Amino acid sequence: MPMIRLQCPQEIPADVLAELSSLVAETIGKPEKYVMVVAEKADLMMSGIAGSAVYAEVKSLGGLNRVVNHELTMKICILLNDHLGIPADRIYVTFQSLVPDHWGWNGSTFG
Repeated sequence: MPMIRLQCPQEIPADVLAELSSLVAETIGKPEKYVMVVAEKADLMMSGIAGSAVYAEVKSLGGLNRVVNHELTMKICILLNDHLGIPADRIYVTFQSLVPDHWGWNGSTFG
């Protein structure tokens, strides 16, 4: 049920997506079998400069809070900097907690 969506001007390799999947599961405390990672190529501009930046959205049913969000932001920034060379100050991460009846899966909802 956790989902991370990344928008980035460059292609994100499959091994980085796999690392993000396990990182999200571990940090939020949810089984990885429910984690979805979405990567989209997008034209981004940040601070008036086009290019090297990432916008990430993290959504989950539970598990998100001030401490987890801070830790996950740090881990995402480190991973993207290490693998893609994107500086942490060019990465925005937003978080959204959803209620179970607002998340559908397998022909039903979680609520």
